[in-house]
Amino acid sequence: MEIIIAKNSGLCYGVKRALKIARQTRLQKNDQVFTLGDLIHNPQVITDLKKLGIHSVDNMNAIKVGTVIIRSHGVSPEIYRMLEKKQIEIVDATCPIVKKIQKLVASLAEEEEEIIIVGNKEHPEIKGLIGFSKGKGTILENEKQVRNLPLKKRRVILAQSTQDLYLFEKVVASLIEKTEELKVYNTICHSTQTRQKSTSKLASSVDTLFIVGGKNSSNTFKLYQISKRILPNTFFIEIVEQITPRMLKGAKKIGLSGGASTPPEAVKEAVKKIKTSFAHQFQRENIVQCQR
Repeated sequence: MEIIIAKNSGLCYGVKRALKIARQTRLQKNDQVFTLGDLIHNPQVITDLKKLGIHSVDNMNAIKVGTVIIRSHGVSPEIYRMLEKKQIEIVDATCPIVKKIQKLVASLAEEEEEIIIVGNKEHPEIKGLIGFSKGKGTILENEKQVRNLPLKKRRVILAQSTQDLYLFEKVVASLIEKTEELKVYNTICHSTQTRQKSTSKLASSVDTLFIVGGKNSSNTFKLYQISKRILPNTFFIEIVEQITPRMLKGAKKIGLSGGASTPPEAVKEAVKKIKTSFAHQFQRENIVQCQR
């Protein structure tokens, strides 16, 4: 049995930066510290932050005083204005790549007729980007939705920073048929593209592959979809207890990959669980053989 971990697995720069900012802020502030929504999409990390006194809240009305950390996904301009109006101190931990995309959308909104943003409409990054589009943004989640769009002379298209490159390319190809002049901005971050490529490569060379990360993590789920297309025996796990002997049956090469919000400890725990499960399975097989 061989276990291979995909290159570039685990926490990306933007997530590491957000976590560092959050922990430093907690040390520096004497009052309450909040994040508007989960800082990153990983339940274990959010639990650890809560223990430090950093509380995740979904309703801004629940915040009366204290400091609010803007999470790595970013927020819309309206959220900044509302917090400032309430005189809540803001610490901005928006990923620099997301911040760059926000500025691009704001700039395009000044001159373009329509801005197509490929991403999950419920994802906080997309909600923030729509806020910067000044009413000119349209969200597409897949290429099938292009059919409902009218013909237009000009459009621009960009993507959520953690989007599946394969899906983005399919939407672009479909949109070409509906647009005379289409300007394409590949805003998928380099780290995401590298992680997707390494996961694809690993899926092609192992018998079973585990994607480790939070179930509500968009980029981690994209890794699962990418791997599943190549290797049907791909499993998405949030905690190591979800790994079962059935998943490991017959596998000689096992791969592991983690999303941008997956801490390295989670991948290490998965490796340990797999090794333990294999050891128990081997012992059971020996007992059966002896009984014969």
